[in-house]
Amino acid sequence: MALSLLGVAAIDLSAPGMATRHMVFLCLGVFAALLAAGPRPDFYRRWAWPMAVLVLAMLVLLLIPFVPEAIVRPRNGARRWISLVVTDLQPSELAKIVFMLVLAASLRFRRTHRSFRGLLPTLLIALVPMGLILMEPDLGTALLFLPTLMAMLVAAGARYVDLFKIMLVGLVLASAMLPMLRPHQRARIMALVAQVQGDDRYENDIGYQGARSMTLIGAGGMEGHETEHASMLLRYNHLPERHNDMIFTVICARWGLWGAAATWGAYLLLLLGGLLVAVRSTDPFGRLVAVGISIMVMTQMLINSGMCLGLFPITGMTLPFVSYGGSSLVVNWIMIGLLLSIARSPHRTVWREPFQFSNSEL
Repeated sequence: MALSLLGVAAIDLSAPGMATRHMVFLCLGVFAALLAAGPRPDFYRRWAWPMAVLVLAMLVLLLIPFVPEAIVRPRNGARRWISLVVTDLQPSELAKIVFMLVLAASLRFRRTHRSFRGLLPTLLIALVPMGLILMEPDLGTALLFLPTLMAMLVAAGARYVDLFKIMLVGLVLASAMLPMLRPHQRARIMALVAQVQGDDRYENDIGYQGARSMTLIGAGGMEGHETEHASMLLRYNHLPERHNDMIFTVICARWGLWGAAATWGAYLLLLLGGLLVAVRSTDPFGRLVAVGISIMVMTQMLINSGMCLGLFPITGMTLPFVSYGGSSLVVNWIMIGLLLSIARSPHRTVWREPFQFSNSEL
């Protein structure tokens, strides 16, 4: 809740007209979290595949070219949103939750996952939504699936030699996909490399957003500025998407590096809390979901703050719980609801350790 309230304050500073709407989505998100906390984890395990089919259908719908713009609304050349009249739905956000549920349901108590061949269906579970999301295009969201997949495989007990093979396969696929990157994506990578080398030729072109972000972060200093001064800095800096993807920059400009450190600390507490839920859970499915949620949120935070600091190319990724965006905020709170569901589920006594990979599915 502290992160979401921080987001409201930062949005009110960077785009005052959107703060009220963001508060509405925050209330919806908290309500969704309470609903998600109600059912036991077994409910989500049973419904994981039906939900996956529905979300995949929505992802495919986004890619059909003749679907009218009244249904699929393109923005900045990307087809990521389905219109719901009063707001827009981003299916890739739902795909993050469904991906973890299906993966956890697939990995629990199966001997086949102790071999590389047995892991191939699991890889397919990750590659299908990743491929569809990349075609939107949405590189940032697709990147979140890889570290989450690896963390859940480690938690499930996959052999390290098989994990190494998966990493090699991933490197080969990444190399093969480089030519498929859109021109603006390649240009952003080139701009980042040039910036690291001290070359500012892209500063007023594709590297403008990153350059403005780093200027604002530097202006914030250690302790930041008063509201009026910070608002003036934001107004005259002309940073694009400062209420959304670049909101970490707003935090640094207003509250300085101490504010940034406090924000990172809040995410660290969230990570530790999620992992504690995983450790205490006696249900393999719930344990894997808790690990997946913890790693996905932390990875998203690191990528978002990294791109604001000039460490990663701009990918259009939101800061969890903080950035403006209805779908992202509600989905993040649903993840909190899932963690609560896992934490409050009865601690049943099991007569074997989880992830022994027997042939039966409990």
